Amino acid sequence: MMRTPVPTPTLTPAELRLLAAAGGAAPSLHNSQPWRFVPTPDGRGLAVHADPSRAVPLADPVGAALHIAVGAAVFNLRVAAGQLGREAVVRLLPEPAEPGLLALLDLSAPARERLPFGRDLHPAVAARRSSREPFAQRDVPEAVLGELLTAAAEEGVAAAVLEEDGVRRVLALTAEAERRGEDDPARVAESRAWLRPPGEATDGIPYEALGSQDRDARVPMRRFAGRPPYGTTPGATPGAPPAPPVGPERRFEALPQLVTLTTPGDGPLDWLRTGQALERVWLLATAHGVRLTVWHQALEWPDLCWALRDPAAGPGHVQLVLRVGYGPPGAATPRRAVEETLG
Repeated sequence: MMRTPVPTPTLTPAELRLLAAAGGAAPSLHNSQPWRFVPTPDGRGLAVHADPSRAVPLADPVGAALHIAVGAAVFNLRVAAGQLGREAVVRLLPEPAEPGLLALLDLSAPARERLPFGRDLHPAVAARRSSREPFAQRDVPEAVLGELLTAAAEEGVAAAVLEEDGVRRVLALTAEAERRGEDDPARVAESRAWLRPPGEATDGIPYEALGSQDRDARVPMRRFAGRPPYGTTPGATPGAPPAPPVGPERRFEALPQLVTLTTPGDGPLDWLRTGQALERVWLLATAHGVRLTVWHQALEWPDLCWALRDPAAGPGHVQLVLRVGYGPPGAATPRRAVEETLG
């Protein structure tokens, strides 16, 4: 005779804060953090809403990156639920009449597995960083890459390690996207609006996290402030912000290791699944000491985005390009207070 699982108690304020802090640690385009977590009426779950006021409309005109960010937050919530001994049952896009409600998590049942993702990923939630620095001339072992690809597949997303010709194609497309962005004053202004000087910022990209540029111009790292010279200098205009610093030029790896995340469709459900796959891969990579950089530039131009696809791989939509390797972890980025994202 099967026994019905006994519901767990309602979530305490401390448990809600732990969940929201984990969800809020997820990656997002320009660290915009476009999410809001609302306890469900029964007190045993969370509704995850998009925050459209924190969108990045020029770089993300259809909202794909926003959904990917929320999907990554959902995965962190799943990891944190396991720390609380709860099973996370997720419904994506649960209410068609409420498009801003992107996920509903039922946490009423006790956890069925001690390590639902094969290992304890919770420490990696806080340790995860985006590294925009040179990586070592050392490949990530095939066994580790295999784990990362499997992790993405278990979230319904196809991950592929690119061969040399694919890497060179993506490098060229990303470099072209950088050139277009740097020639577009409105896009430069949008990305600069998310830069943060040293201080009390709770979102955006602090100057110390901008990273370096490849002195050999082979690895196209994003220039968040546009092409130097930036034009604005302290005191040039009353009240004008100081110009962001110019990142140092360093020698990057000769040929980076790149991984693509691809979905069969290209809609909100695919984007949310991509976000969960991205964060699962990133947390697992962090646990292995592998660093990641997300390359989003080519995704911001429809023609370049389509050209990212490997024609030999059949139909599909590349949602993200990941640069993987060994190197410095990257600087921490600020996070909004739990009080701003919870409730």
